[in-house]
Amino acid sequence: MNPIIFDYLPILIFIGVAIVVSGALLGSSFFIAKSNPDTEKLSTYECGFEPFESARVKFDIRFYLVAILFIIFDLEVAFLFPWAITLGSIGVFGYFSMMIFLFVLTIGFIYEWKKGALEWD
Repeated sequence: MNPIIFDYLPILIFIGVAIVVSGALLGSSFFIAKSNPDTEKLSTYECGFEPFESARVKFDIRFYLVAILFIIFDLEVAFLFPWAITLGSIGVFGYFSMMIFLFVLTIGFIYEWKKGALEWD
């Protein structure tokens, strides 16, 4: 056999074991768990009351703006963790490149704040 196949054999075994274990867990929960549906479990919403409007109503654009801002700043944190871990080895160039990145995000945040995207009237 080709030696490259032996390099990837542990990964293939791991994937195979993961598929077998997940299939066994899903199958056992399907056969063992009790199915006791009632009106509360089959209701559309879990918030405690029946829906009173159509699901096709338009949402305020601010919901989407807040979601986009959350994603932007969540990604910022996702970039900050690896940067903080490797800060000792990336040197001054890595430090200043992250400062430029944070500066651009801060300018974007200030712009959103001045435009009033974060205010709820």
